[in-house]
Order: sequence, then C-alpha cells, then structure tokens
Amino acid sequence: MRVVDLATRPDLLDPALSLGDVGGPFIYQGASGRLITGERFRRLWARYFLIALDDDGTPMARALAVPLAYPAPDRTELPDHGWDQAIEWAAHDLLDGRAPNALCALEVVIAPHLRGTGLAAPMLTALKARAAETGLRKLIVSVRPIGKEAEPKVPMPEYAARRRPDGLLADRWLRTHERLGARVVKVCPFAVTLAGSLADWHDWTGVKLQDGENLVPGAIAPVHASTEYDTATYVEPNVWMEHPM
Repeated sequence: MRVVDLATRPDLLDPALSLGDVGGPFIYQGASGRLITGERFRRLWARYFLIALDDDGTPMARALAVPLAYPAPDRTELPDHGWDQAIEWAAHDLLDGRAPNALCALEVVIAPHLRGTGLAAPMLTALKARAAETGLRKLIVSVRPIGKEAEPKVPMPEYAARRRPDGLLADRWLRTHERLGARVVKVCPFAVTLAGSLADWHDWTGVKLQDGENLVPGAIAPVHASTEYDTATYVEPNVWMEHPM
C-alpha cells in the first residue's frame, strides 16, 4: 500500500471520493458537512487528504482531516458538538489566520470490497505521521462507532463504555483507535446535527418518515420527524478520542 496526498495527486480527487461515505450520505447535508467539499480540500487542506493506492495505482482508501487550534485560550476542552464544531473551528482558524497546533480526523473510508481487511489502522497511522510532519502536536477524532448503527436507540455513554472480556473496547472502530494508543476523552452528544423537510429526508435516504422516531440506513441514532411541521431532525452522538504523537 502506498499513501499519497491530494496536494501531489489532485487527479485522484474524484476516484477517492467515489469510495463511499461514512454512514449515510445524509451526514454531509448539514452546514458543517457542506463546508468540507472535495474542492475546498483541494484548495485549503490538500496535505491532509490522504489516499491509499494499490499496486495498480487505484485508490483503496481515503482519510480526511483538518488542522485547527486546540487547545487554545478560548478552547480549553473538546466540544460537545464534536465533528460539526471541529469543522467550524478549522474554518474560523483559516479566516482569522490562526496557526493550528492539532489535527482533527474527519473520516476514514475504505473501498467497499476491502472493508474489514485492516486498512483503517494504517490510514490513521498515516494521519498521525502527517500531523507530526507538519508540526502539529496531537491527533483528535470525533469517532463514530461503527457498530452503533445496529443499536441506534442505545444511549452513547452506555454503548461506548462496553468492553470485551480482554478489556478492550467492544466497538470495532473505537477499538482500532484504542489499539493505536488513543484514549477516550468524552462522549460528544451533539457531534452531527442536521434538519430538513420530510421531502429532503426522502431524497437523502429513500425513507418516507413518520411522526416520531424513525430509523434510517446509515444512522446511529433515530431521526425525529413531525408531519405537522414538515421537519425532521437528526442529532448524532460521537466519542472524542485523542491519539498520542
């Protein structure tokens, strides 16, 4: 496996994005998700868009991250709004000309036919290496537990605290981070928040939502819908983890 970045291989943007999404594609329909377009990564954060290539030069995986200032005088703890807030911090820092000191991983996506083959850990290791190479002091991640989709109604604090008999975290994605030395900092209860009309949600998921709680593919929490007000809201919890450098 060879890892390149978008700065050196901008021609790989579309093939890398075609590998799929983290969870349901509706995740990217919120305000923060719409900020991190491929074109913005190409222009602003290309060194932190990593792509793993096979022997034929075909993308096998991608890992995206954004540099930001944390900790800072006005940022003394990781935010409850997780993924959303991290993206906003990175955007604010660019606008303000503020120097970053940390890297926040946003997603690691593996080609569908290669999922479960152990590619995720090397991609995280590559992000840690890139953080070190660019003078950043830590890698933080608003982790979306991979097994939570099967238990969307279980509270995240309960789910994230589960451990196997050997003492390792029960969720496979949380455990991958833990095996690389990451520690759990806290649950971020509002990591991803987005809302739309019932028609929007049908376009995003193919599901016709009903009043109350709805379970949709790719979600790790219920979607709450109101037919009276023609709105549906999704609030996804994640788990903040911090990797040592």
